[in-house]
Amino acid sequence: MLTPMVAGGVVFPGLFLLSKNTLQRLPQLRWEEADAVIVSARLVSSVQAIMASTAGYIVSTSCKHIIDDQHWLSSAYTQFAVPYFIYDIYAMFLCHWHKHQVKGHGGDDGARQAPGSTWAVVRGYLHKEFLMVLHHAVMVLVCFPLSVVWRQGKGDFFLGCMLMAEVSTPFVCLGKILIQYKQQHTLLHKVNGALMLLSFLCCRVLLFPYLYWAYGRHAGLPLLAVPLAIPAHVNLGAALLLAPQLYWFFLICRGACRLFRPRGSPPPSPCQTQD
Repeated sequence: MLTPMVAGGVVFPGLFLLSKNTLQRLPQLRWEEADAVIVSARLVSSVQAIMASTAGYIVSTSCKHIIDDQHWLSSAYTQFAVPYFIYDIYAMFLCHWHKHQVKGHGGDDGARQAPGSTWAVVRGYLHKEFLMVLHHAVMVLVCFPLSVVWRQGKGDFFLGCMLMAEVSTPFVCLGKILIQYKQQHTLLHKVNGALMLLSFLCCRVLLFPYLYWAYGRHAGLPLLAVPLAIPAHVNLGAALLLAPQLYWFFLICRGACRLFRPRGSPPPSPCQTQD
């Protein structure tokens, strides 16, 4: 178990530092630190999402028996991804910190900031990103132990499908980068927004009805009978995982409505959710 976790602890922060330093130091680029940090964080999130989705596809398509079949990637990638969620909490804070600095709330020199200003930024970060920080903490403190201990090797198919929920993350990250560089009215941003909406709907919202349907097909039950046939704590867990997805999907839909309004409407903000 330790080897994949150590690997993840090296790969994700290492990729972030490599990207940030490259964007800052290449003579052709010479980006400001704030831009380099924000884009690098989005890049790492996209890479992790692609890796998770690929692993999930391999696992889910390899498991013919949705309960008993196993694939080594299900446990290996779960362990590998744990450090990502810890790293990403800090990466999101760095992004928030640099946005705070750019807005003029902090000085260029950290020593010149008023006492308590750092704590004020931390509070602002936790207030703004509370749901995402909570999501990441639950992934590490609850979902990871459950997937390793409670499952006892069962249900790799379902875990693989859950990993494929990350399909939408690269579109979310690209949308945020385009907004950062004032590209809201470009064709690329509109196409990306449509793909983000579709992928989020299919891979995060409709994922849960699909998992219930898959179990029902396996057990010979109609879809509506599945919730009554499985333990209550499974339904509760699914509901708790689905709830933030519905909230984020609502934000995406609200942003999409603004994006596709006729010109002259207020500026769009189609990406108000994360990784």
